[in-house]
Amino acid sequence: MTRPDALSHYPWMVPLISLLGAGTVLGVSTNLAKLAAGVGLDPLAFLAWSVTGSAVVLGSVGAARHRLPSVNIRTTEYFVISGLVGLAVPNLLSFAAVTHVGAGFVALTIAFPPLFTYLGALFLGMESFRFRRAAGVVLALGGATLLGILKLSEPDVDPFWVAATLCSPILLAGGNIYRTARWPEGAAPDELAPGMLAAAGTILLAVGLIANTFWEGNGGSSFSLAVPTSHAAPILLILAQTATFSVMYFLYFILQKRGGPVYLSLLGSVAAIVGVPIAVLFLGEAPPKGLALGCILIGFGVGLVTLGDPKTT
Repeated sequence: MTRPDALSHYPWMVPLISLLGAGTVLGVSTNLAKLAAGVGLDPLAFLAWSVTGSAVVLGSVGAARHRLPSVNIRTTEYFVISGLVGLAVPNLLSFAAVTHVGAGFVALTIAFPPLFTYLGALFLGMESFRFRRAAGVVLALGGATLLGILKLSEPDVDPFWVAATLCSPILLAGGNIYRTARWPEGAAPDELAPGMLAAAGTILLAVGLIANTFWEGNGGSSFSLAVPTSHAAPILLILAQTATFSVMYFLYFILQKRGGPVYLSLLGSVAAIVGVPIAVLFLGEAPPKGLALGCILIGFGVGLVTLGDPKTT
């Protein structure tokens, strides 16, 4: 039987397990977005209802455990900014782009935040320079960049949607740093996740309502919250995405607290390893050139950062 203090002897295990778990469901999430577009779900509707559903799930779990977040000016600021920059905007960009550049490419771009996060953390004094850790980040980013460059070399790639997709990792990196720098004192990870999801869901629903009102008499809205009900697929996909978001953001804040912003940013690299093969095997996308080499580099990078003693406070 495992001793209760067993994990104290292996402080890297909780961050690593959280990293692999959150990265895996993130890789699944990008592919669900492509499936949703294929059944007529608008990206905003798919994201808004999935995020809102996840907020309800994690909020209900928190209520049952008497671990709901405190709501005050400080935490409200935290939830709104982290929900906007770290969730609503980057995910909406990725979900809107997935039908134009493919789920595989979207999965690759969410592997780019490590370098941006690392540089930001170094600049702000949140991270001290350690060669092994830096080498791991560079290797992981290098693997993702290799796959991305080879993808861009393919014909018929839409530059606008490529650029829009590449904005997502920059926002995610900013969110990684913000959440660590402004972590509310005394707050536990499982208390913060439902608050951020609720704020992001509220923002997305408000955008949809405002857009629908504005365009109601002008030819229709390009941001629809409507869910097709002629068949079950849209609702089932929203429920599946709700489940992935619930698992991902529960682990997300544990990873943020135990691993720090740079280690957290590596979950995009894990998502690329998971998401690209799913897109190839199940969605019929062409395998990216250099996939094997890119995955090897990403794997070694994650390993080096793990061995580099991630933050365990």
